[in-house]
Order: sequence, then C-alpha cells, then structure tokens
Amino acid sequence: MAAPFVTPSEPSGTDAIAALKDEFEFLDDWMDRYEQVIDWGRALPPFPEAWKEPSRKVDGCQSQVWIEPRLDNGRLWLAGASDAAIVQGLVAMLLRVYSGRTPQEILAIDPGFLKELDLIGNLSANRGNGVAALIRRIRAIAAEAAAQAA
Repeated sequence: MAAPFVTPSEPSGTDAIAALKDEFEFLDDWMDRYEQVIDWGRALPPFPEAWKEPSRKVDGCQSQVWIEPRLDNGRLWLAGASDAAIVQGLVAMLLRVYSGRTPQEILAIDPGFLKELDLIGNLSANRGNGVAALIRRIRAIAAEAAAQAA
C-alpha cells in the first residue's frame, strides 16, 4: 500500500516492538529519546489535509490526532497524523507496530509494549491518555475488520 499509509520495515508487530526497544536502548537520556520519537514523526508519510476532519479524529487526545484505515488483501493499513511533534512521533511508533498487519495480529499485540519501553511513564498524563485512546481506536478498527471477515 502506498503513502500516506505506513508500510513498516519489520515483518511483524512483534519484530517492530523489538526494533523500537533496540533503538531506545542506545539512548540513555530522555531528551535524546524524545528527539528520536520526534524524528520518527517527521518521517511519517504526509497525511492529506482533506483527511483532517472529524470522522478521522481520535477522541481522547489532548492534541489533534487523525487516523485513516484501509483493509487490503486481509491486511489493515493505517495512515495517521497529529498537530503536535511529540504526538506525531508516538503516532509513527504505533503505526510502525500496527500498520500492514492482519486484524488478528493487531488484536494479538499486547498494547503494554509502550510501558515496556518505559515511555508512558515519562509522558504527561494527557499524552499517555491520548496514546491509549489511539491504541483503542486501532484495536476497534481491527476488531471490526476481523468481524467483517468472519
């Protein structure tokens, strides 16, 4: 699937989580980790301005966050964006894990991986809640796609 949908380089969500952990291990300082997250956000494919409308907006986020799913050949492809740099990076991380996977794989991924990265504890409560809202939205999209396929 072409841009703006994210095509992850790792073959599975589990591999993407492992890669994120490896990339974070080299960064001791939280400012360096935040910079890395922001860099991931800058690398996201551009999200079409016309898609930044209420039906794609994720409720529960302090910043504005939009997501667009497409189901193609049994895989759920995701595009996303935020109006805040750090949140854009968090969107990029989640899309790296979830985009291009089957709905069943998405539902099988434990969303606690962000805690394992020690990321959620270092975000503001509002940002942590927003990330949780985005994960819930992605999982709901995957659950709906899985139900339609059954």
